[in-house]
Amino acid sequence: MGKYRVAVDVGGTFTDVFVFDEKSKDIFIAKTASTPTNPEIGVINGIEAANISGDDISVFSHGTTAGTNALIERKLPKTALVTTKGFRDVTEIRRGTKLDLWDAYKDVAPPYIRRRDRFEINERVDYSGNILVSVDEQEVIELARILKRRNVESIAISFMNAYVNGDNERSVKEILQRELPDVYISSSSEVLPEIFEHERTSTTIINSVLGPKVTKYIDVLQNQIKAKGYDGEILVLHSGGGVMTSENVQKYAGRLASSGIAAGAIASKYIAELCGFKNAIGLDMGGTSTDISLVYDGELKTTKEWYIEYGYPIGFPSIEIMTIGAGGGSIARIDKGGSLRNGPESAGSEPGPACYDLGGTEPTNTDANLILGRLNESLLGGEMTLNKDASQKALEPICEMYGYNEFEAANAILKVANANMSDALRLISVRKGYDPRDFALVAFGGAGALHSAYLAKELSIPKVIVPAHPGVAAALGCLLVDFRHDLTKTYVANTEDIETDTIEQEFLKMEQEAIKLLKNEGIDKKSMNLIRHLEMRYVGQWRSLEVTVGRHLTSLDAALENFHKEHERAYAFSNPDQSVEVYGFRIEAVGIVPKPELPKEEPVGTLIEALREYRNVYFEETGGFINTPIYHRPSVPVGSIISGPAVVEQLDSTVIIPPDFVAKVDNYKNIIISLKGVVE
Repeated sequence: MGKYRVAVDVGGTFTDVFVFDEKSKDIFIAKTASTPTNPEIGVINGIEAANISGDDISVFSHGTTAGTNALIERKLPKTALVTTKGFRDVTEIRRGTKLDLWDAYKDVAPPYIRRRDRFEINERVDYSGNILVSVDEQEVIELARILKRRNVESIAISFMNAYVNGDNERSVKEILQRELPDVYISSSSEVLPEIFEHERTSTTIINSVLGPKVTKYIDVLQNQIKAKGYDGEILVLHSGGGVMTSENVQKYAGRLASSGIAAGAIASKYIAELCGFKNAIGLDMGGTSTDISLVYDGELKTTKEWYIEYGYPIGFPSIEIMTIGAGGGSIARIDKGGSLRNGPESAGSEPGPACYDLGGTEPTNTDANLILGRLNESLLGGEMTLNKDASQKALEPICEMYGYNEFEAANAILKVANANMSDALRLISVRKGYDPRDFALVAFGGAGALHSAYLAKELSIPKVIVPAHPGVAAALGCLLVDFRHDLTKTYVANTEDIETDTIEQEFLKMEQEAIKLLKNEGIDKKSMNLIRHLEMRYVGQWRSLEVTVGRHLTSLDAALENFHKEHERAYAFSNPDQSVEVYGFRIEAVGIVPKPELPKEEPVGTLIEALREYRNVYFEETGGFINTPIYHRPSVPVGSIISGPAVVEQLDSTVIIPPDFVAKVDNYKNIIISLKGVVE
């Protein structure tokens, strides 16, 4: 058995590696450039950069952007849809909505499956699950012949009302698997047995188009790591904030559509709890984008209304994350109206910001931070040197447009970036009924700590937490997750009519399936935690809210009371006299696994010993450049108090403490930043 727990998070710019030594409790990290064309190469490079061999690894956990990127880039296998006669165009009709309500000329992206590859079967199930028209085997065999001739690699099956009775879907799947044994097949009754044909069909299609690609990627990675000596399972993070084995990845490939993004949210929750905060907003700012999540009362908020491309929803439960195009590589530009904009376009890792000297010529947030002295010209422990002259040249068009000098232009770029992120923070908090003043801001990613203090000031967030290893915090999140599956079922009934025994029986059926999934992943019964949720809504409503319920229900009174309270919090309205109906059931099946415990540190050395140099750094609030102390973060002892202005540098990130802020280092080496006069 190895002694290292290894987690790898593949981002758009960097691949991050977090290594925890189970015996010594030591932590070490590595960062390598991502390889978008073959992401497994970046993973292997990261493991090699950490200088460990495969047989030293006891647990390998992995967050990947392979699914997300495949959908965005449309690099997908040839896939067919098989559906009920008359419903071939459900995925193209969608809901008839647009992302921008006022743009009549901007169309929604085309369906993932072209119309010529969507086929109809003569079958019918009524609303209550009665089979009115059974499947004709010869019709399916003929369809298989056509699909084989077209070299189809994957098939999605989605029949009307299959959510209440999936027998016809199962019959078709069995025939197609027999006739086309090498083709990947998903059926909606297995993937997402829920009402609403568009959402169910869309999720099944996404599961199917990702299946072959994601499965191949995991297989290649598994073989390459095995060749290095690791013979355990690759645990893959999924959208719901848990991990799956490679076997379940094959069945639920669509859950990897936001795999890497979820890791940062999990890490922010853990770090906030270490610091004593039950409410936290996670700010994961990388090279390409910023991912924002919210923890309330110790729980990450989840959603079932999400997508990678608008118009094609994914119905799997997912940690609620808002992603905006604001990263270190986000490009600043002047729009047609003469306004300064920032993002969402990014220079990424290739060619990267102008200062990378890899061919990039447009100004980015990284270039702006370098010009203002906030970033060192030497990064990643001296492995990367930034070219300030290239950054200055990239800023020239903005300087000429507004009559700025290079420092004013750089400061303006960062102010626009901060405004974009502040708006996103308001959307995930204020707009959903949460007061930012009740939260801590957990800032991580390679660039999060460069901007976090200004965002906190804008939203009156009292504390900013910068973890010990902010640049690889998302990778840490991959080590903090349990096995998790979410099983759902639509069931509509008025709470006045439904018997609690009926609810109990439905939950018991779902729990049996959940236990089977967890057993297949090696989880013993003592480590299983099955949490029940009821979807509820006022009669006549379209949307529902989820309420957690206990086992052995004898009454719905407590569930109804909690529903009214949650409705009041979410929408500033509730009506206890209004009839409520149950809309569906969900089982949150968690297989608890041992997690690394980060060690507490004792003070070693002094803050003066951690001081490396003084550098002129630009702060608008001081009227320009000010001689600023630069600290080496690994040498900063716990218990230290750092008064701004100050810069704290480390391998994977840079922390900015503005002039009117002060920071304290806790026993876990987290830097907690607050306005002067507020620090405890």
